[in-house]
Amino acid sequence: MERSAALDLVKRHVKNKNLQKHMLAVEMVMGELAARFGEDVALWRLTGLLHDIDYDLTADKPAVHSLMGAEMLADYGLPSSVVNAVRAHNECHGLPRDSMLEKALYCSDPVTGLIVAGALIHPTKKLSAIDTDFVLNRYHEKSFARGANRETIAACREIGLSLAEFVSLALMAMQPRAEELGL
Repeated sequence: MERSAALDLVKRHVKNKNLQKHMLAVEMVMGELAARFGEDVALWRLTGLLHDIDYDLTADKPAVHSLMGAEMLADYGLPSSVVNAVRAHNECHGLPRDSMLEKALYCSDPVTGLIVAGALIHPTKKLSAIDTDFVLNRYHEKSFARGANRETIAACREIGLSLAEFVSLALMAMQPRAEELGL
């Protein structure tokens, strides 16, 4: 699937603009991770972009979230690697994350929320104003961005990155495209 078709799916199935921006942010991080590990950048970006495709349908049913999305993506003909990564990114299912793609999506999902929250508390409200140390300081504040699960973010070690490396990479992916994210 081409990115333009995937973006059309996002716009058709996800009406919340902030969630669309989140999905774009995860796409950015996943692309950077793929480049870092010599993986298929287009496939990894597609996985990030489409990972919450079912959220409007499952927001009140977390036990179904990602299962429905995986089914939708399979119906759209996405590769099984994408379908499996989307299915496994919701921790409540307890599914194993065996591939690098699955592990990368799992930790990339919440790190984008942490970074966006960090930008929003900065006086400028700009991604360009924050750095790795700023985000790491917020990471250690338990009351900050509670929805950004720290344990899930720390799973970056499963793909061979330290927390500081991962946050730095995520920032590097998101900052050049900050305007798309409204930051």
